[in-house]
Amino acid sequence: MHKTAAILVTIVLSTLVATGPSPTPLASAASDIQYEVLSPWAEVDPVPPRGLSPRLGALDGKKIGLFVNTKRAAKPMAAAIAKRLKEKFPTSETSLFASPLSTVILRESKKEEAQFTAWLKSVNAVVLLVGD
Repeated sequence: MHKTAAILVTIVLSTLVATGPSPTPLASAASDIQYEVLSPWAEVDPVPPRGLSPRLGALDGKKIGLFVNTKRAAKPMAAAIAKRLKEKFPTSETSLFASPLSTVILRESKKEEAQFTAWLKSVNAVVLLVGD
């Protein structure tokens, strides 16, 4: 497939170079024609990569944050997960953060962002619940 495409591109470019533009006083010779090859990849400001947070050794005695979004099923899911965590890890604790805004807008609101950041610092790990 790739060889066929490369051959086809070569034939098309060779034909364009060989025929060139129609001869006019302003036109260059066919051998002077240059083509610019463009990349389909966008040029964007890259976000600097950062490593994952280290895994917790165990959940016993840890505070697990449950982040729920604005979807209807997120809170019941969080309640079920909190119950299961307490059954499996009795010394663990859960902390719920119910976002009053969509996750994207949360970062734009200074008040909610400050509350969210403080909550993040108070937990050892976070489970994100999207109630779709």
